[in-house]
Amino acid sequence: MDRLVYTAMTGARHVMEQQATVANNLSNATTTGFRAQLDTFRAVPVVSEGLQTRAFVVDSTVGADMRAGPIQTTGRALDIAVRDQGWIAVQSADGSEAYTRNGSLKISENGLLQTTSGQTLVGDGGPIAIPPDTTVMVAGDGTVSTISTDFKPGPANVLGRIKLVNPDPKGLVRGDDGLFRQLSGTPAENDPAVRVVDGALEGSNVNPVDSMVNMISLARQFEMQMSLLKNAENNAAKATQILALS
Repeated sequence: MDRLVYTAMTGARHVMEQQATVANNLSNATTTGFRAQLDTFRAVPVVSEGLQTRAFVVDSTVGADMRAGPIQTTGRALDIAVRDQGWIAVQSADGSEAYTRNGSLKISENGLLQTTSGQTLVGDGGPIAIPPDTTVMVAGDGTVSTISTDFKPGPANVLGRIKLVNPDPKGLVRGDDGLFRQLSGTPAENDPAVRVVDGALEGSNVNPVDSMVNMISLARQFEMQMSLLKNAENNAAKATQILALS
């Protein structure tokens, strides 16, 4: 009985963890630039004196679905979407460099170009400062320029270039703040091949229909594990009755 209980318990616990991941993905189905989280598990055979007919479920690695989401046109000058592969470099709360696909930008009270979540964008020469009373434009290569709105329009004033990177997806890990970082901890190199689309945002790559189907499938798997635990309880009760008769 104990063997069956522990085997079914590991399966049920990890099914619940998968349900939590699917629920988190589903709640971010409309989050700009969100990458769906993927759980990976593996079966480990239980080594014993008998036949290796049992296996426990253990965590393997937690990754992310790196497929690009749909690009939606907004017409807003401070909205940019990364085309195909690539990331926008930002400065996280602890000062380290992190990466995001959320290109919804704003100008902070101090005049710095930031994401709407409050992370300052990293430029070629550091943070990009936007002067007041100007119209901001972002080119396809990430170059940020402005035109004054106080006087007669003149030539654009180039302020800098947003750092766009394209590191190996296998070397990226998602942090608790939702931003991605390199496993090595070192900043990624600037990639001039990464392009952005202005006046647009990238949507989440979560498919709500697939997530709902996955949740139903996981619920059925959890019920199966609970049935195994119920069978173990019944077997123990029957064994107790037989021993009492003898």
